[in-house]
Amino acid sequence: MSEPLPADGLPQPQDPDGASAGLATAEAGSAHSERDRRYMSLALDAAQSARAAGEVPVGAVLVCGDQVIATGFNHPIGAHDPSAHAEMIALRTAAQSLQNYRLPGCELYVTLEPCLMCAGAIMHARIARVVFGARDPKTGACGSVVDAFANSQLNHHTQVTGDVLAAECGNTLKSFFADRRRAIREERAAAAAQAQACVPEQPV
Repeated sequence: MSEPLPADGLPQPQDPDGASAGLATAEAGSAHSERDRRYMSLALDAAQSARAAGEVPVGAVLVCGDQVIATGFNHPIGAHDPSAHAEMIALRTAAQSLQNYRLPGCELYVTLEPCLMCAGAIMHARIARVVFGARDPKTGACGSVVDAFANSQLNHHTQVTGDVLAAECGNTLKSFFADRRRAIREERAAAAAQAQACVPEQPV
């Protein structure tokens, strides 16, 4: 997670032949299953918890079969933890719940393309599949900037599906930053008005 965003913030099962050149990324929105859209909607719900806390709104859910076993939302600022991306929180919660640092067969749904840190944790956890919503052109590690999962030398290969509810996920982020910019402008305007009011009138 999570928040591979502006500086102010943020499975293909293992190849049975052991020779996969990396991941297969699904591009066409029309090909996304109702199941993927349903779980991404839950990830969007989790993202609202981040927004409510004043954090970049990224959410994640971790699914095993048809059961959600963990959720997470981005909150590195409040937690004073640079690793507190939505994906990391979901992975930690699931590992503690299952008492196992390996999570084979599980799928991770996240509203924003994972960064390198989260991609590494996903691979270490042996996540079978990661599904993301909006792409991150600045720090995305599923093909936007680098493709961490495409290295054939790695001993685990995770399937990646992108662009599930991409518009909804992207709009959640855009509206957050638009609101933040508006609030900053209003604060500056109020401060300027207050400063102007404190200036004593010059005698005529």
